[in-house]
Amino acid sequence: MIESGIHLVHKTVGQSSFDVIRGFKRRAFEAGQKKLALGHGGTLDPFADGLLLVLAGQATRLMELMHPLPKTYVAEVAWGLETDTCDLHGKPASEATEAQLSPEALEAALAPFQGWTDQVPPATSAKKIDGEAAYRKAHRGETVVMKPCRVFLLSARWTAHDLPRASTLEITCRGGFYVRSLARDLGRTLGCGAHLTALHRTAIGPWTDPGSDQERLISGADLLPWCPSRLLTDEEAEHLSHGRAIPVGESVPPTWALPEGFPDPGAPLRALHEGRLVALLKPTEDGLRTFANLRGGL
Repeated sequence: MIESGIHLVHKTVGQSSFDVIRGFKRRAFEAGQKKLALGHGGTLDPFADGLLLVLAGQATRLMELMHPLPKTYVAEVAWGLETDTCDLHGKPASEATEAQLSPEALEAALAPFQGWTDQVPPATSAKKIDGEAAYRKAHRGETVVMKPCRVFLLSARWTAHDLPRASTLEITCRGGFYVRSLARDLGRTLGCGAHLTALHRTAIGPWTDPGSDQERLISGADLLPWCPSRLLTDEEAEHLSHGRAIPVGESVPPTWALPEGFPDPGAPLRALHEGRLVALLKPTEDGLRTFANLRGGL
């Protein structure tokens, strides 16, 4: 049986994010949970590995809250060639030129990409164009023109160099940031071309990669720990279940803090009852009201 909540899963290289969901669907079917809702909290490319959030049951209603969280990656950047997919599986997109690569030059090249910037996603990304994922159009051979998106990079640091061949980069960014695009843009800045040869997602918000063949369930008070909480009495829980407001009362501070300098994701107020997350609340003129009812709780 698959329990409702957020499952921390390690996605392997070669799997798509939907392959992981398909595996959960198979398990749910075998357990007699044919109507169990399932989704993921942020795509990982097939060539990448690491943490994938699988949302099950009522937790699928939390999906939009996953996007603005900080995500940490370790990327292997190959110098000397840009590809059309910005990764190792793409076709050459530009001729490599001679460039003097040094740790100092690479450090200086990173600086302009930190903070809020405009970034052009890869043509082989999941970004929607006229309601269809861009990569589907690209794979059919259609010309795909991607519009710049506003993205946020909190931090970036080089952890190793094997120049002029490759370097290792660790970054923390907001959802919607494409590490492949960063590699492409760094290569253009340095005048030598670049693409990713490996990408590992090590963390999303407070959660880390459980490791190969491992899985961990997040539920109850461990869900959305960056949000303040309102502990409910039985009577208040009953009122909320019928759509009635409850007094503002006192809230409990978050148990996990966002990194310093990270954009505020506009966290809602968690309604906790008997150790379960039963609703997400918003303040109104007459108190607190439910804007997401998690039937049965998580």
